[in-house]
Amino acid sequence: MSAHSLIVLQHAACETPGIIADALKGCKLQTIRSYDGEPVPKELGRAAGLIVMGGPQSVYEKDKFPYLLDELHLIENALHNSKPVLGVCLGSQLLASVLGAPVTKGKQKEIGWHEVTLDFEARRDALFNHLPHAFMALHWHGDVFELPRSAVLLASSALTPHQAFRHGFHAYGLLFHMEMSRKQIAEMTVTFADELQAAGGDAQTLLNEADRHLKLLQEIGATVFERWATLL
Repeated sequence: MSAHSLIVLQHAACETPGIIADALKGCKLQTIRSYDGEPVPKELGRAAGLIVMGGPQSVYEKDKFPYLLDELHLIENALHNSKPVLGVCLGSQLLASVLGAPVTKGKQKEIGWHEVTLDFEARRDALFNHLPHAFMALHWHGDVFELPRSAVLLASSALTPHQAFRHGFHAYGLLFHMEMSRKQIAEMTVTFADELQAAGGDAQTLLNEADRHLKLLQEIGATVFERWATLL
């Protein structure tokens, strides 16, 4: 795996790859901080795969964040060349959009720790097979996507029917977060404090729940991300 390099699209300082990077030891991660003005490549070139992280932007805010158009083109390039793609939160919404699915505001924001249930198809999926049928995951999103026509549903939650999907055998979208450390979650509660408060949450409760649920979530996440790394 030492020969592999990957492009990471980052949309907020606190939303780094987290434990995804641990699963990609030996790989070179080229992080593009598009939110900070760093230009998005037109194509993957020699990069082996693409990781698209979360952030406060919305897919439909291309006028406000024109770099999202460049990111959509890069995702399209990765899919066209059958390169592995992993989209988390905003990244999953961008992937869904490239695949022709509408991305819209949800009925309410889903922020905090909520149960994710794996769909039947997850049992035979390369990343999700033999994992717990249901587990607590961290959520921090206001937008939701329809399931792309070409995609297979892998997970849902009580509030959001489409939480994870696979397109083909190389592209995955995860609306929920399995990649974060406790430190990252703490940073999220500060960076997006107003959003958390508006959703009726508070930092201490979120962190107390992290102390209960994060260890198992990270174990599940490590399995999923290590399996994704084998697609490279």
